Amino acid sequence: MGHGSSKSSSLDESSDSSGGTNSKPPPSFRERIKKKLHLHRRPAASQHAKLNRDEDFAGIALVTLISAEMKFKDKWLACISIGEQTFRTDTSDQTNMPTWNSEKKFVLESNGPHMAKISVFETNRLSKNNLIGYCEIDLFEFLSRVSDSDIEVFDLFDPSSSNVVVGKISISCSVEDPIETEKSFARRILSIVDYNGDGKLSFSEFSELINAFGNQLAAKKKEELFKSADVNGDGVVSMDELATLLAMQQEKEPLMNCCPVCGEILKISDKLNSMIHMSLCFDEGTGNQLMTGGFLTDNQASYGWMFKLSEWAHVSSYDVGLNSGSSASHIVVFDRRKKRLVEEIIDGKIVLSMRAIYQSKIGLGIMDKGAKEILQSLSEKQGRKMSSLESAKDIPQFLQFFKDQINLAEVKYPLDHFKTFNEFFIRELKNGARPIACVGHDDVAVSAADSRLMAYTTAEESCRFWIKGKKFSIQGLLGNLPCSKDFIDGTLVIFRLAPQDYHRFHFPVSGTIEQIVDISGCLYTVNPIAVNSKYCNVFTENKRAVSIISTADFGKVAFVAIGATMVGSITFTKKKGDYVQKGDEFGYFSFGGSTVICVFQKDSIALDEDLLANSARSLETLVSVGMQLGVSIKKRTELPLPDINNLKM
Repeated sequence: MGHGSSKSSSLDESSDSSGGTNSKPPPSFRERIKKKLHLHRRPAASQHAKLNRDEDFAGIALVTLISAEMKFKDKWLACISIGEQTFRTDTSDQTNMPTWNSEKKFVLESNGPHMAKISVFETNRLSKNNLIGYCEIDLFEFLSRVSDSDIEVFDLFDPSSSNVVVGKISISCSVEDPIETEKSFARRILSIVDYNGDGKLSFSEFSELINAFGNQLAAKKKEELFKSADVNGDGVVSMDELATLLAMQQEKEPLMNCCPVCGEILKISDKLNSMIHMSLCFDEGTGNQLMTGGFLTDNQASYGWMFKLSEWAHVSSYDVGLNSGSSASHIVVFDRRKKRLVEEIIDGKIVLSMRAIYQSKIGLGIMDKGAKEILQSLSEKQGRKMSSLESAKDIPQFLQFFKDQINLAEVKYPLDHFKTFNEFFIRELKNGARPIACVGHDDVAVSAADSRLMAYTTAEESCRFWIKGKKFSIQGLLGNLPCSKDFIDGTLVIFRLAPQDYHRFHFPVSGTIEQIVDISGCLYTVNPIAVNSKYCNVFTENKRAVSIISTADFGKVAFVAIGATMVGSITFTKKKGDYVQKGDEFGYFSFGGSTVICVFQKDSIALDEDLLANSARSLETLVSVGMQLGVSIKKRTELPLPDINNLKM
């Protein structure tokens, strides 16, 4: 379009090759496409998620963040997060009525992520922008509503209090009609090689397009294909004729072996994923205002230039997996209920301190020379402080720091009920705030805590993917109790509680408490930075209490409550000999982070596949008390398959 015909381009190329004055080689066809589409991709950006089954495909949704109404003037940006993807708009002008009109397409799967979080940030800060408001939208509900308009206005809520409205945002969402998608796709392909801009393809332009498809067989049949496409015989191929040819050939013998934009090889047998890939890939060149991608969470998308500089200098990194805990400055986990990645909030100075101590021989050497006693003393002192009346004044600051990760609406008592910080820290929740999965089915185990979960079928697997301490073993974890041999090669589930979590832990199974044994030890942090360290053995050296629960469906289950830095006490609300139901409260941790580990006997439980899959990626799963954990192997064939798509908090 406006670049001359393909014929003149061909002449230029032959001139160059014959030793003309222009020594610079001409751009390849794909390079010309990228220039035309203004593509500036990171290497992985062309890798779109693949569908495993055609029946999982629910459509391609086009979401547009249009504008917002805020309560004060600033420069604003908005983000949308769904699954493991986050995209952001450009920054608006200084205003209280920002307009973005930024769009993005998402592939929707019937059993995949469909809860989108929209976040709006003010951008007047150097290192990190400030989250002002957010809303959560179920795209399936949005798309299925009865309305004459694709546009809807949503309230933006204060992250510190989900019942306070701080603004409004206008969003449109629609599912592309498959026929329109095909036409749009054909229009985009045609525009790439339509150098004279007449909306039609000459034979030379058509030939160049077929070459770009990477199909050698089709390249040998250009004339035949051109005649087949030129239905009206006018010597050119129109957009409608090209769309018809592509659709017809897709059913018989697909023309495209590779994406003309990014070059990714397309599987001829996988027609649906090929169509999805190219629909998303070609969308980047529509000329519309597209959101910027490549982010994992809205926090990452909102970071200012100082963080980007630190990433460039390799001082910080942002990724999922083992490096996220051991060396990166951020911890990213997967929210099981909302099916998306979220960033765990942790003070940057604390991260640096933990990395210095737990990720080096020098740091652990200092620990061995008296720092363990210092941690013990510090935890006891901090415990006393947090139980004093004056500690109550720290509650508002704590809530502000974790402003979008503590839901006060589910807390049993109002804030003025708590006379000390520790009273708030061990807060109870309202009845029904944590529904228990499969009540009445004791052969279904449930999550023991609000936590970040890792699950492995053996201790060896946990050491390969997560626990890097050289001395970790089931026997060491259980303090070499006589019954520890019963758990050799057993299944391991780790529940890591962060300070912002509900800190009461519950029974994952129904049964009788056979024993509760206290084991003295250190108070290392249970943060992944320490757990992923090869220099210390958090779970086998920390103070802990080991309980053995005898069950009818899982045999014996070991329940290990592990203390951590700032956690001086583990309190149980049940005792030896009690018969308990899964979901019943078992006890609580006082101030700080902490961990529960459940060990099941070998071949007694089939853990849910999503938990195992995330753990194999060294990605923690954010879970709540009562969510399904797994099914007794003895009775699993008697139960329907677990439905993790309707998980409730």
